[in-house]
Amino acid sequence: MPSFIALVLESPITLVFGRILLTTLFWSAGIFGLFNFSVIVSEMKAVNLPAPVGFAVATIAIQLMGSVLLIGNFNGLGWLGAGALGLFTLLTIPYGHAFWTFPEPRRTEELHIALEHISVAGGMLMAAILTLR
Repeated sequence: MPSFIALVLESPITLVFGRILLTTLFWSAGIFGLFNFSVIVSEMKAVNLPAPVGFAVATIAIQLMGSVLLIGNFNGLGWLGAGALGLFTLLTIPYGHAFWTFPEPRRTEELHIALEHISVAGGMLMAAILTLR
């Protein structure tokens, strides 16, 4: 590996920047939810979750707190933020993207979203591992 690339990849700044990029989906959705709470509640109702207001609050809290923990790795708890975001992402598959319940072509569209969610969860697993090093 060229020394310049190694220098960039070993930089703590690059690590924080990577964590910010990895969590962009979550912290941006959490901020959106803070300012558009009724939209998030409507999403919870649309997928028939009980206590949609409670699930909306929990969703926003996980998105924001998980992002903060992972980005900052405060007290070495970045792994917890990554784990929470990864688990949250996997749980959205059966509740929000249950591809097996839809007819085509939506079934394939939801399958692709589910596969993307699995990839994000894998990224969160890698991020959790890296917070321990």
